[in-house]
Amino acid sequence: MMAEWRPSCSLAALKKRAALLAEIRRFFAARGVLEVETPLLCQAGVTDPNLRSFTTLLHRPGAAEGERLYLQTSPEFAMKRLLAAGSGSIYQICKAFRNEESGRYHNPEFTLLEWYRVGFDLVQLIDEIDELLREICAEDLRLEASERRSYRELFCEHIGADPLSASFKKLAECSKLQGLPEAEALCGDDRPLWLDLLFSHLVQPRLGRGRITFVYDFPACLPSLARKKPDDPLVVERVEIFLEGLELGNGFHELADAVDQEERFDRDLAVRRASGLPVPPKDQRFLAALGSGLPDCSGIALGLDRLLMILMRAEAIDDVLAFPTARA
Repeated sequence: MMAEWRPSCSLAALKKRAALLAEIRRFFAARGVLEVETPLLCQAGVTDPNLRSFTTLLHRPGAAEGERLYLQTSPEFAMKRLLAAGSGSIYQICKAFRNEESGRYHNPEFTLLEWYRVGFDLVQLIDEIDELLREICAEDLRLEASERRSYRELFCEHIGADPLSASFKKLAECSKLQGLPEAEALCGDDRPLWLDLLFSHLVQPRLGRGRITFVYDFPACLPSLARKKPDDPLVVERVEIFLEGLELGNGFHELADAVDQEERFDRDLAVRRASGLPVPPKDQRFLAALGSGLPDCSGIALGLDRLLMILMRAEAIDDVLAFPTARA
């Protein structure tokens, strides 16, 4: 039987993607934000235990073994090296890769829009995200005014427990009441796992219905590259963006402390070792860039494939990709 060679998406989806990319470029050009390009293959991988990198081997002439390289899960570290070198505000539209199963909302290869605004705090960044998304969505969606809610407020409202102080017993009770009796066995005494499971199953599907929802002030125990909030060290200056129940992006008031960053890397790697996961090398060039001085900035990564799904009212990510991994 002949293999299917045709694209997975329609011609209309290809044209919509092209228009989306052109609109994004116009938006940033009008604001004087520089478009940049950074490598997809790097010598260091991501340390976050929840992410898996694709790897390959570079074979140099005369070398006995190949050099392991990592396909990037995000261009973040390389872009921050540019920021530390004095680039000013920058953005990038690129491919990113995560070694995970394909699904309705996931493809191992996907398209990211990532940008960093020098001198912006998180509120200013949220304002700009709101403006960009409203311009992009205006033709296809009639959105109500966006909403901004704290993680703690939403968690208490929908789950009935305080994410920062609730005991594991209390979280288990809430999960059973909400129809997730298996959560206790899965999460045990791992607070980040509890919060991720309960938020993703019970809060996220309710967010962004007919409007853009910004969720801010995430618990500091969850993995991130965000600064701790000056007046509340239990939370970090982080925002996630939701539309029609889908997470579109994750942004931070960026951590600029090289010592703090390396400590976070080390904690991640300890979890990886304990879990039997691959242990990639720390990105020493990124740490050196932070040590030289990262300008005060805020940044965000938005998933463009998911955004395109919403704009086209598509049922699955394959409907907006020319050739998803299964057909590549």
